[in-house]
Amino acid sequence: MRTLARSLLLPGLTALALTATGCSSTPHTGAAEPAGTTSPTPAADGVSQQLDVAAAPQGESTPAAVARGDAKGRTEKSALKVASYDAASGRAVIADAPKAPSKGPSQAPSPGKSASTPPDSGRPGADKPVAVGDVIASAPAPGAPNGLLAKVTEVVGKTDRGTEVKTASTTLASVLNDDKADGKVPVDPASVTVEPLMKGVTLSWAKSDGLKFGPEGAKLPLGNLRLDVNASVDTAPDAPASAGASVSGFVQLAPQVEFAYDGTPGGAPGPRGAFLGMSGDWSSQWKLQGRAAASTGAPKRIPFAKLHSSPVIQVGPVPVVVSLDLTCYIQVEADGKVTVEVQQDVKGDFKVGGSYAVGKGWTPVSASNVQSTPVRASVTAAGRVKGAIGAEASVGLYGAVGVTGDFAPYLRGEADAKATASSDGKTSLSGAWALYGGFDLSGNLQLQLSLFGTPLFERRIPLGSLNREWALASGRTGQ
Repeated sequence: MRTLARSLLLPGLTALALTATGCSSTPHTGAAEPAGTTSPTPAADGVSQQLDVAAAPQGESTPAAVARGDAKGRTEKSALKVASYDAASGRAVIADAPKAPSKGPSQAPSPGKSASTPPDSGRPGADKPVAVGDVIASAPAPGAPNGLLAKVTEVVGKTDRGTEVKTASTTLASVLNDDKADGKVPVDPASVTVEPLMKGVTLSWAKSDGLKFGPEGAKLPLGNLRLDVNASVDTAPDAPASAGASVSGFVQLAPQVEFAYDGTPGGAPGPRGAFLGMSGDWSSQWKLQGRAAASTGAPKRIPFAKLHSSPVIQVGPVPVVVSLDLTCYIQVEADGKVTVEVQQDVKGDFKVGGSYAVGKGWTPVSASNVQSTPVRASVTAAGRVKGAIGAEASVGLYGAVGVTGDFAPYLRGEADAKATASSDGKTSLSGAWALYGGFDLSGNLQLQLSLFGTPLFERRIPLGSLNREWALASGRTGQ
């Protein structure tokens, strides 16, 4: 059979838009004003408050919040910190947070006025800054790299480092009580650690106080991080040297944490509603070329970088530690017969998360809005190939995974050749080719979302497999 060769140039292809919303859910509603613009104000019942949701201050030690176990049960920003924590025993040492340096000469209080009282004064005994029943919410601390959310069960006593206490695990409901909060917090790209998993991976990011640039000198939008990759993939054994398979391109994203909490008035346990998720803008430009080796079983997934961040968001007085992980990967599925050269630009956004409402429990949320730009491609021979550049993402609280999502824009090509011959020796070759763009979005809700103070669920709740595909171009040829 003679080889079918068909080159496709698609400069004028109209951009295709696809909007898809996954499993049905009760979407959380945004606060009346953007997070960080309103002061905590009492709700109609005079007790609950609308709390700001914002990034915790940087460049300083974030103090712990303490929910008092007394009759008032108030939560306050404390002058305390977790000096150390031992996860095996649940013991922690609580000490005074370092005082910020004075910005000016100190002034004695005016006659008739007393100096301001620290939040923790008035507690029973200076050597007991916390009492049994108090709940401590802390940013990352020695022995607690993912932060600490724990209830004091026993005050052991004073040590040279502070007050030693025994603790037990608890929930956010014990510190947020009947308050309300709703907001989005961008993840500072400078706080993201990257572990390259193969050669040819570079990182760029842009932050408001110091721009960095992509490998080609283009400025990145503020708040974005970008991973460039240029890697070989397995080539079909019978492919010529000129058909070596490789993937090159970049992934650029601006992740943000979405957090909401709606407390139950009257001291009832657990919230009326909650939401935890990750969303963000996504763009990628990538090129798959050569003759990839045939896939056996599941498509071959090649991780090329792991990213991790533990942003601390400030929910009123409470520092909430969010754990974010992303693994960026290349995925190739082929039959070892097609030689391709395809290039695609994808822009859009994604959102994965879990929404809770009393009476309905936890409901998955998944959505994506994707546009693909003009494609240049060539397909040679008969067969099929599919290439994707995607990310596995997880988001949780205090180191416990709550939501996982897998977002993978892809491009798929296929070609088919048919040959005929007649008794007079004449032969003919005809074939069809087609190119498709699309994306896959899947994931799960995890048991650890019970950290909100909601009931446990017995199994993982799948986000559902969200897949959309659209035709880019197709045609036939013959001779």
